[in-house]
Amino acid sequence: MKTKQKTKTNLIAQTAIIAAMYAALTYAQNLLLPGTTSMAVQFRASEALNVLALFTPAAIPGLTLGCVISNLYNIGSGLPLDMIFGSLATLGCSLTMYALKNIQIKTYPLLSMLMPAIFNGIIIGWEIEYFFIDGPFEFVGFLTQGGLVALGELGVMLTLATALYYIIKKRGLDKKILK
Repeated sequence: MKTKQKTKTNLIAQTAIIAAMYAALTYAQNLLLPGTTSMAVQFRASEALNVLALFTPAAIPGLTLGCVISNLYNIGSGLPLDMIFGSLATLGCSLTMYALKNIQIKTYPLLSMLMPAIFNGIIIGWEIEYFFIDGPFEFVGFLTQGGLVALGELGVMLTLATALYYIIKKRGLDKKILK
């Protein structure tokens, strides 16, 4: 019984730590480089933490909660919808990344690494086109907005997240800390 309790406690602790890291990184970046975490083409460094979904199921609620907390800042900027849709995109991508974690090209989980760009591109692209662009919904506008969001996500995932992935693997942190 103690092992089950310990596992549950570890999962809760990991979830809280991941949520806190995501929110703290987002707040810090927005403080140092205003707008870079909430514009159409954003390079949100905290999104690199999505890679943690490849190592622990605690990343799924942790990343989602971290996104909710960090997007609370945007409510003051007139973006309460981003808290809802951004968090849904994070939930979808982290669930999918966790499900696809064993599909790799050589030693690289490329398909999983693309999920944040796909989910955020579609969901946030739709959000921007539907709620923030004047006039009727236009598919070309949706593709443009979604493409810009996906581009920023892709940049983070193929640079920072890839580096984080290999650091975690090389140092054995996936077996020491995240299990």
